[in-house]
Amino acid sequence: MKTWNKTLFLIVTFGLIFLLPLFGSLAKWKGLPPGYGDFPAQRVEADPGFSLLYFSLACVVALIITLVLVFPGWFSFKKTAEAPRKAGAPTPFPVWFWWSLPVFVLSWFLMWARVKLFISLEHYTFVPLWWSFILILDGFVYKRNQGASIISRKPRVMQLLAVVSCFSWFAFEYLNFFVLENWYYPNNEVFSNFGNVFWFSLSYTTVLPAIFEWYLLLKTFRLFRSRYSHGPKLKMSRSWLIVYYVLGLILAFGMGYYPYLLFWVLWVALVPMLSAAMALVGYWTPFTPVKNGDWSKVILVGLATVFNGFFWEFWNFGSEWFHDDAPTNPNYWKYSVPYLDKFHIFSEMPLLGYFGYLFFGLNCWIIWLIAAYVFKFDADIEVTGEQGEQG
Repeated sequence: MKTWNKTLFLIVTFGLIFLLPLFGSLAKWKGLPPGYGDFPAQRVEADPGFSLLYFSLACVVALIITLVLVFPGWFSFKKTAEAPRKAGAPTPFPVWFWWSLPVFVLSWFLMWARVKLFISLEHYTFVPLWWSFILILDGFVYKRNQGASIISRKPRVMQLLAVVSCFSWFAFEYLNFFVLENWYYPNNEVFSNFGNVFWFSLSYTTVLPAIFEWYLLLKTFRLFRSRYSHGPKLKMSRSWLIVYYVLGLILAFGMGYYPYLLFWVLWVALVPMLSAAMALVGYWTPFTPVKNGDWSKVILVGLATVFNGFFWEFWNFGSEWFHDDAPTNPNYWKYSVPYLDKFHIFSEMPLLGYFGYLFFGLNCWIIWLIAAYVFKFDADIEVTGEQGEQG
């Protein structure tokens, strides 16, 4: 297939992600869904509430995923021994690590403390908190990877990650309308309409950089680096790829037509649609190494997103939970998740919701690759370096 045909196919597929839920929603509501177009998203109606059957089924899926991650040997993953690495002189933290620490501490303090003298500054803590945290993570990668990190080796990639991150999260905000606002932002009046668009645009630049920094950090640990690299080989024929692609199309439409029953499709449909589309035209995806038994990229990016998700939820929770006066964090979000909204641990997110982060990380990587293939830039986020730390 010619390159321009490949690109066109990817663009069409990506466009269907936006159109199919819209068509499903139009068929369901005979028009646009409730709350469509409000930015940031607001809660428009109560969800169906808790369902023991749905919750039990989700628990079974979560248990299977947990067993695979914790006991991979039960699922034909083999232990591997790495060649010993030469111990060199310890690599110091880079300068941006030290510059970021005071920004990080001050931003966190202001976000949670509600100091009346600086109350207006609290509106602007999310972006410096997260970008300083990203640079701190990069500093850890730099130290453990003997000077190799995204900032030190591929600063342009970090810039592109920020841009793609902004547009990709706007895509998720758009899709959120069709599941009737699984998450929403109650502090929508802190800024004006223009202020919300501007500030949230800056905020969305942090999503992909944070996830990929966690991914690279996990790879510096031997436990994660080799744990999932020799598993069952899974080769997909072209026929099966087409089946998965069509399944993704059906799910995307169904998400709009059954917004409560299929709310989870928001995190899942993109994976078969986009990854199958890339594989059909011969592009690399995180699933490509699976045919040789290497599941490490698929699993580690999911785990990276779970690790990062803890901080997303923890800082979000603390920014409002300890206060009952006027809201100050415009980025604060709450959830309206049907059927599963039980068991919250220092988080607005229900406990089972964290498993959705595993799929969200894959979505992010796939969207990043789609952008790179369409706009012809280097999408390689891997950095070379000898992992001097063996913990």
